[in-house]
Amino acid sequence: MVRVYYTENFLKHAKKITEKQQAELARLVVLLKENPYHPRLHSKSLSGEFTGIYSFRITRDFRALFKFLSSDEIILVDIGHRKDIYR
Repeated sequence: MVRVYYTENFLKHAKKITEKQQAELARLVVLLKENPYHPRLHSKSLSGEFTGIYSFRITRDFRALFKFLSSDEIILVDIGHRKDIYR
């Protein structure tokens, strides 16, 4: 099982999403802890200035960004709408 940590930025932005999105996020974090590459997460490795960062899908339009600190530790970096999160 992977340990998950959160940045202040992630927590701040997570408070701004709807309750329904927060519930889905909580469910997906459980999957992330069990398997960061679970098919339901649609995890993707990013490139360019985001090299070393991964994203997973919360809803059709919302994404969460995370980074591996080690093989058994992940930090959730940010959360937001897909049109804004990669900027």
